[in-house]
Amino acid sequence: MDLNIVNPRPRYRPVPLVQPPSFGYLHIAAAIEPPTGPPFVRKSDRRERVLATLKSLAVRLAGAPNVARATVYRALVVAPPSGSARDKATHVARYDVAVLVEGASPLALDEVRATEPYRDMLEAVRAVTHDVHIMDATCAKCVGDVDKSRQGLFLFNHFVAENADVALKLWDYLADWYRIETGLDNSTLLSPIGAADYVFVNHARWDYSLPRFMLNQFARPSFYSYVQANLRANRVGAMPIMYRLA
Repeated sequence: MDLNIVNPRPRYRPVPLVQPPSFGYLHIAAAIEPPTGPPFVRKSDRRERVLATLKSLAVRLAGAPNVARATVYRALVVAPPSGSARDKATHVARYDVAVLVEGASPLALDEVRATEPYRDMLEAVRAVTHDVHIMDATCAKCVGDVDKSRQGLFLFNHFVAENADVALKLWDYLADWYRIETGLDNSTLLSPIGAADYVFVNHARWDYSLPRFMLNQFARPSFYSYVQANLRANRVGAMPIMYRLA
């Protein structure tokens, strides 16, 4: 299967890339009380208790050897699957809590996993839900590293595909659409090490509000004729979730 760009536009090309960070990543995602109707996440006391525990553990984990950062996120919107995700997803992404741990390198991940704070993180989420996804990853492509030192609007977008290589090539064009139409200037494409439910997970941030992001995306006809159309044409599915720092 080859990449098929439908409704091509000269302004949308493969996005300019920079050298990916050399980190190894541990992505923990958990559905604690995700939305069951409209996609907006409602307040939950149980989720707040888990987030408080994870934030405390993240501080401890960030001080461990070979850990660069440990960041905890709370979801704002859990979007419905798009493209071919409804057909191809074996694990629908509904995660209202996420943690991203950045190890010094992929080789350091075993050491990070062995730390007490990391083990306690897994225990904290598994104690309240069975819907947990854990992924070891490297950064396959990078528009710019994601700034996690301050609040923003963060994305974790979970991709499934019939052909992973086609999905990787398509991502270059879709990322350029977001660069041009939404001002995206950063993104790290997390590619799994070993088995995972997703071919990759895209992480990014914007410095403006969720309503403005939604307007920038949904009010543009090219979102439907270009972004959504190319997902369908290339049998790629996306399950985006928008977060804030917890």
